Amino acid sequence: MSDKFDVIVIGAGPGGYVAAIRAAQLGLKTACVEKWVDDKGAAVLGGTCLNVGCIPSKALLESTHQFHKTQHADVHGIQTGDVTMDVKKMVARKDKIVGNLTGGIAGLFKANGVTLLQGMGKLLAGKQVQVTAADGSATVHAAENVILASGSVPVNIPPAPLTDGLILDNAGALDIDETPKRLGVIGAGVIGLEMGSVWARLGSEVTVLEAMDDFLALADKEVAKEAAKIFKKQKLDIKLGARCTGTEVNGQEVTVKYTDAEGDKELVVDKLIVAVGRRPQTQGLLSDDSGVKLDERGFIFVDGQCRTEAPGVYAIGDSVRGPMLAHKASEEGIMVADIIAGHHAQMNYDVIPNIIYTHPELAWVGKTEQELKAEGVAIKVGKFPFAASGRAMAADDTDGFVKMIADEATDRILGVHMVGGIASELIAQAAIAMEFGSTAEDLQLTVFAHPTVSEAVHEAALAVDGHAIHMANRKKR
Repeated sequence: MSDKFDVIVIGAGPGGYVAAIRAAQLGLKTACVEKWVDDKGAAVLGGTCLNVGCIPSKALLESTHQFHKTQHADVHGIQTGDVTMDVKKMVARKDKIVGNLTGGIAGLFKANGVTLLQGMGKLLAGKQVQVTAADGSATVHAAENVILASGSVPVNIPPAPLTDGLILDNAGALDIDETPKRLGVIGAGVIGLEMGSVWARLGSEVTVLEAMDDFLALADKEVAKEAAKIFKKQKLDIKLGARCTGTEVNGQEVTVKYTDAEGDKELVVDKLIVAVGRRPQTQGLLSDDSGVKLDERGFIFVDGQCRTEAPGVYAIGDSVRGPMLAHKASEEGIMVADIIAGHHAQMNYDVIPNIIYTHPELAWVGKTEQELKAEGVAIKVGKFPFAASGRAMAADDTDGFVKMIADEATDRILGVHMVGGIASELIAQAAIAMEFGSTAEDLQLTVFAHPTVSEAVHEAALAVDGHAIHMANRKKR
């Protein structure tokens, strides 16, 4: 038995590494277990988000967005001539950013006194953690508290088994280093739309197959409808109600078989990305006598403060209920570390922003109009288009709108939904307002700087009561 720790965290993704740093900052003797290693056997920190998720995908999205803007710079009077993209250099830039950030976590561990335990972590009975190294040797460490932050892995589907270089999951999609002429994507969710956007900007013919009949079912219907219209203009061919039934690899081509309302069909592509969702990575995480229970889908049972059924054991992030979002995992990690240290801590699960980083971006926080109406809540809604924003016009980025929903009786803001160029940044204003229980009137009375894109949030709040200044207000019936 090795030295005993106050806290052992299993997993160094955005939930785990944040929890470990916070616990160490609070004076707790902390260790973090991570199994991921690079080709040299060195620990890779940051989990899916930093290595094959949030960060690398945003790097590619930004590079291709800049490429697209440069191609269309003549709207500003800028003459560029032929513009080309060095895809290998773009991918190398992505890899450098990932390396810088993951290396930064190692530095933060050292600065905060977090002990890194390299290997596969498994929770045993009595809050003991077994760490199995790559060579098969194992050590057991005791802890007063354990935080499970094992994350998630992509869902693979039998009709489209991964095939090296041709049929790819989200990790493989990030390493494509040559623009495919024809790209197929299974799944019109966050990953599918973002990866589809990357390659559509570089000239690929992109076809997205979505099994559901509704596009972006979790989003507000007006946002989903506007986004679908914009993506069609961007030449993303999104086929709804299209269920993949099989694939055939023929040389360097993939034939995708699918069925829709019209019957059986086929699609031939050069690359196929499978992006149908993620599942909790809990296999091998727990011994039978650990005291932690899983549901039928492999998620860990926790309460509102991430406690499992085993005393002193917590679970956070993608392996527990709620949206699989890096920022949700990080905040859960902070909450749990604070609780372990004896502080009062609570997380507001009603105010977690969701973002899709296409261009324009989609972002929302709170409930949709459809959810609220289904609950019988009387609401009032204000919308303001970016086409009426002077700053958005100056940036040549006028697609989309801000939609604000408030309670008819109390005026409390219940949800804010956006499609727009920098919606990922603007949504924080709505989240802050909702966290403090703001009303639409509170934002109406707030002074927003002019000219800014943020004024669209202000105008949407004004529009809730029919008082928008820079557009004609609808007359109440």
